[in-house]
Amino acid sequence: MIEPVLPAEAVAADTAGDFPETLLFPAERALIRDAVPERRREFATARVCAHRAQAALGLPVRPVLCGPRGEPRWPAGTVGSVTHCTGYRGAALALAAHCRTLGIDAEPHLPLPPGTAGAVTCPAERRHLRDLAGRHPAIHWDRLLFSAKEAVFKAWSPLTGHTPDFGDARVCFHPAHRTFTAHLRTPGPEHGGRPLEAFTGRWTLTSELLLTAVALPALPAR
Repeated sequence: MIEPVLPAEAVAADTAGDFPETLLFPAERALIRDAVPERRREFATARVCAHRAQAALGLPVRPVLCGPRGEPRWPAGTVGSVTHCTGYRGAALALAAHCRTLGIDAEPHLPLPPGTAGAVTCPAERRHLRDLAGRHPAIHWDRLLFSAKEAVFKAWSPLTGHTPDFGDARVCFHPAHRTFTAHLRTPGPEHGGRPLEAFTGRWTLTSELLLTAVALPALPAR
């Protein structure tokens, strides 16, 4: 379902249901031993999707453990991202030789809870969302903006080693092309010979889901 917003070099595996924990590697099961049932289901299913994405790339399937901030630790030579929400679990993966970083997110196609939009948007974004809602009222733009920022943060964190705040990126949507630009308040590491100042991404939707993805192509070998 998320393939249309991914770069051609990436593969994805996703599902609307859940997979049993028995499909996990023992080291993965140990990570959720004390978690609540919902967290166990989310984690297990997203990890099985990650395993299937590895297989789709023609790689041996290896466990996907967690880094110090709880982020997935992908097998050497790959970059990836996982996401889960009600009715959707998915993983995307690419070879590091083709893609420097990758972030995906899925959200229910519903408005954000009352009071949430103000915490995740700046005044310019709120004006942008009002304009979009007036022109395309069938889309819940506030939730789509939240999803876009989540995808950006998942791509940003592996490059910088820290998780941004919602105020660290300003998102602008381009509805005609189903793309968006996320301008970074603090420039990141160099990419293509200059500091990374923005991500571009793509989005799609169904009646029930909003899906977003961002990626950076790999830098040429020196």
